Amino acid sequence: MKAIGIVYFSNTGITELLVDAFCNELASEPVEMITHKIMGTEIIGGRFVNNDLMKKLQDCQAIIFASPTYMGSVAAQFKAFADATSDIWSEQKLAGKIAAGMTSGGSENGDQSETLRYFQILASQHGMIWMGLDMPSNYNELKVNRLGCQAGVIATSKEGKPFDEDINTAKYLARRIYQFIK
Repeated sequence: MKAIGIVYFSNTGITELLVDAFCNELASEPVEMITHKIMGTEIIGGRFVNNDLMKKLQDCQAIIFASPTYMGSVAAQFKAFADATSDIWSEQKLAGKIAAGMTSGGSENGDQSETLRYFQILASQHGMIWMGLDMPSNYNELKVNRLGCQAGVIATSKEGKPFDEDINTAKYLARRIYQFIK
């Protein structure tokens, strides 16, 4: 069976709602979803430690990175995970896998594209193939890509909930990735 891994951190729950939408979109498909929310207890001495997760990711056909944008980049918890992937980097254990990213921020111009750029660089270092969106912003009946970013999913929230169009964009990305791995 094909597998998609999603590694994420979420503090307020907005990023987690994007992950949930992504996963729910593929719930009826023959694909295993391996989701992992980074927890503070996995960061020991400043380093993310979860060997079981690293092994599972190596068996995935696609890996999605998700983190809120804090101060113009990924959250420290996600960065700890990314740094820990250096243990498998030298052998290029993730090479050839599809990679994509999702992020959320408090404002529409909160430098979320920098977080997606961070994910792209991480994926490139691992020899992964980046999958962005192929959809213009809000120019169709799907109502996706509200903020017009082609690099991945960017969401903002209103009253603690992401916009419907941002949730739709996470679902759209799920379908797009699934088409390439099935």
